[in-house]
Amino acid sequence: QVQLVESGGGLVQPGGSLRLSCAASGFTFSNYDMSWYRQAPGKERELVASITSATHRTNYADSVKGRFTISRDNAKNTVYLQMNSLKPEDTAVYYCKSWIYGMDYWGEGTPVTVSS
Repeated sequence: QVQLVESGGGLVQPGGSLRLSCAASGFTFSNYDMSWYRQAPGKERELVASITSATHRTNYADSVKGRFTISRDNAKNTVYLQMNSLKPEDTAVYYCKSWIYGMDYWGEGTPVTVSS
């Protein structure tokens, strides 16, 4: 069955960096676009970044452009989110998502807290 498992979240000071990983299984990873979303307390879930399957074309929310980088390693069935220059407003649970077999699949999320 399809599984998406996020890791790499934690507590970091403002200006710091984290790298999130999402390990995928149960489908042909290289054939599918992948996305990172986040949900802050009391707010709706929002798209952070996405990457296409074949060309690895990327797209970012305006709020993270220039600070976050999404990438994928199809040999490892993993998508990454490198987050630099983190701000307190980046605090959220970060989710990996893909549209597979006609429906959305989500991981359980990894929490990121940016605080001094």
